[in-house]
Amino acid sequence: MALTKLEIRTRQDFAGGESFGDVGRYERIDGVARFAVDPGHADNGVIADIGLAPRNGDGLVEFSADFRIVKPVDNDHGSGRLLLDVVNRGKELALKNINSAPDGPPDADPHPGNGFMMRHGYSLVWCGWQHDVPDAPGLFRCNVPNAQNADGSPVSGRIVVSFQPIAHTDTQFLSDREHRPYPTNHLESWDSVLTVQDHEDGEETVIPRERWAFARMVDGRRVPDAAHITMDGGFEAGKVYRVLYETSHAPVVGLGLLATRDIAAWLRYGTVDADGTANPLVGAIGRAYAYGRSQSGRFLRQMLYLGLNRDESGQIVFDGMLPNVAGGKMGEFNVRFGQPSSLSNRSVNNLPPFLDLEADGDDGILAECERRGIAPKVMYTNTSSEYWGGHGALAHMTRDGKADVALPDNVRSWLFCGTQHAPANLPISDTNPDTGARGTQALNYVDYRPLMRTALYHLDRWVTHGEEPPANGYPNLADGTVVSAYDTADRFGTLPGVEFPRHQKVMRRLDFGPDRAVPTVIPPEVGDEYPMLVSAIDADGNEVGGIRLPAIEVPLATYAGWNVRHTDIGGAGQVLAPGGTVVGCAIPFAATREERLASGDPRPSIEERYGSREEYLERVRACAESLVESGYVLAEDVEELVAQGGEVYDAIVRAPLAVAADD
Repeated sequence: MALTKLEIRTRQDFAGGESFGDVGRYERIDGVARFAVDPGHADNGVIADIGLAPRNGDGLVEFSADFRIVKPVDNDHGSGRLLLDVVNRGKELALKNINSAPDGPPDADPHPGNGFMMRHGYSLVWCGWQHDVPDAPGLFRCNVPNAQNADGSPVSGRIVVSFQPIAHTDTQFLSDREHRPYPTNHLESWDSVLTVQDHEDGEETVIPRERWAFARMVDGRRVPDAAHITMDGGFEAGKVYRVLYETSHAPVVGLGLLATRDIAAWLRYGTVDADGTANPLVGAIGRAYAYGRSQSGRFLRQMLYLGLNRDESGQIVFDGMLPNVAGGKMGEFNVRFGQPSSLSNRSVNNLPPFLDLEADGDDGILAECERRGIAPKVMYTNTSSEYWGGHGALAHMTRDGKADVALPDNVRSWLFCGTQHAPANLPISDTNPDTGARGTQALNYVDYRPLMRTALYHLDRWVTHGEEPPANGYPNLADGTVVSAYDTADRFGTLPGVEFPRHQKVMRRLDFGPDRAVPTVIPPEVGDEYPMLVSAIDADGNEVGGIRLPAIEVPLATYAGWNVRHTDIGGAGQVLAPGGTVVGCAIPFAATREERLASGDPRPSIEERYGSREEYLERVRACAESLVESGYVLAEDVEELVAQGGEVYDAIVRAPLAVAADD
């Protein structure tokens, strides 16, 4: 197998030795996985520049990745299910996004949250796949070689790095989110170009070369630096900057896809590594699933598109995949000079295909897996932000937006109405404490994680027992639930104090040349805008084209997948999308009729809708129980949804913390 060594560095109790129902205690295993892959293997040949990677004496390409396994101490007490949680920018996600674990620093001990996956006997694995993850405790990285020309010289070429500050700064690092940069190979190159735009789709202006330099400011003076740029007067908050330059650093980015494939395959089928280290899960795994959120959800779509669901021995790796908030995109996960964290609107992650099967003249995401008979069951889950980000509807509609496209039989797709990209919760605030990004409205606080638990439950039942999951739920033309984003502006414009985005995050047709893995047109040629289609909304402004949690069906606010940048962070009128990810909003109802009339709010107040907290919670419970009957919520989460409703009610109404009779 391609995994040659599982180097175990620590083995310890998980969650302080807590016992999880009949499964019992879990353990945590951390270390480094080492790989050696055949660059001539038919499946591996899809990896960009693998033929230019250095080889060992056996003609194989070597690389390594950080890993972690969390498994039952007694494998016989597990369920035989492996969940590979594709890390996002080096961070694990499944415990937070499925188990509702609290946030914590990456180097903290992983928190089991509500223990959902442990109680269900899952073994979890994390494996680094991203080459540019920064050096920081607790992050998972994949260490890959650089591509070389035949004479051993480094591969060179042009790259574009984009950034949009949320505060004035005089120096910019040449990477996204402090990841490892692509340094320039010419500090004094006058062929490099820096441009600025008022917003991401605005007119581009070239900044004179003499005004900026590859350097950083130290004690008020410029110090040459291949990984930074600085500019006279600094970079303005809210402006979009793009710097085009040449680099001679070409890591074989796509090897991270093989690390993900091959660690899962070895844990599922392997026995011992080349040094005799035993597989900690030997004989214990009957089914394997992959979960990915946002960047890592798009990473799973890339794996599918490349047909990477079997190992070098031809064995199926994943029986099911759960890409969460991936929308219709892939990413810079298999491209020369790839920036996996980039969400620029001029990135290869905006290239088609968007659909699962062939349409619009292209092979779909699943076409290669279907041809090889290795397509898994796939459950897509998206939030409103993926549609307002300009690409969610393209996963189930033609590119002109004029026709619905049926999903394959092995695919389900759910839109969680009125939610934002990251699972949210209280307190009510207009500012993200981690990034400082501020909106004109409160940030969205709908917690969709109960629906994620349901999705994993149904994926397993579908794979294991052939039980069909609940029906697809997303906006479409057939039932009139899909509209242009711009057509909702008038409705939101009636709400007092609400600013609708004047500048959306749109997607356009891009031309990088004939080979998406080795682009030759840099920057790309930019074409027409794709239609931006979102869910239709009801009289309150809440979405109707998908799965409606009690927060949406029995609302206390209007919830949307978009927000607008506050003037404090520049970019007035632009959709709030720090780092490229669209952030949602919550626009609470007035608490009383008197408050509503005073503000001119057309939406009935909470007092007029429900009368009392008790009545409101009764309706929340009824909605949650209805979702249980339809299969979209698990019975164990009804009380959680009722509790969430009570917390939001108290936060908006400022009512005393009274407990309802059925609370």
